[in-house]
Amino acid sequence: MVALVAPSSGHADAGAFAGMAGSWSGGGTVALDDGSSERIRCRATYKVIGASMDMDLTCASDAYKFNLRAAVVAQGGEITGTWSETSRNVGGSIQGRGASGSLRVVAQAAGFTSNITLRTAGNKQSIAMKADAQFRAANISLSK
Repeated sequence: MVALVAPSSGHADAGAFAGMAGSWSGGGTVALDDGSSERIRCRATYKVIGASMDMDLTCASDAYKFNLRAAVVAQGGEITGTWSETSRNVGGSIQGRGASGSLRVVAQAAGFTSNITLRTAGNKQSIAMKADAQFRAANISLSK
């Protein structure tokens, strides 16, 4: 989701999401709790305004689809915000840390937790998600 530089004070980090804005696309795999794994196609859009970012990530295979939305803010190296998965009508909070082009956050909702790692370098981005529900994991590679 983000490329971050931790500020030295508690003020909002105006450049935290530099390089993220725009549209990305690519693919990867999703693993489900029944042991199956499917190839997915993905596209992401990031809207960045100062120290805040809105993300929309949609991934689909022939049989599986998810649409993850998030609104996050960077302040003092901390990332906080909210998320929703619109096709399943679930959502909750995001908390974590980010620096040097990497983000590690935990997305939580009632009965659901997912660890998300995102790394951005130039026009390449990787997203890894691990969860404790029907959706077990996803590994995604995107390009701008």
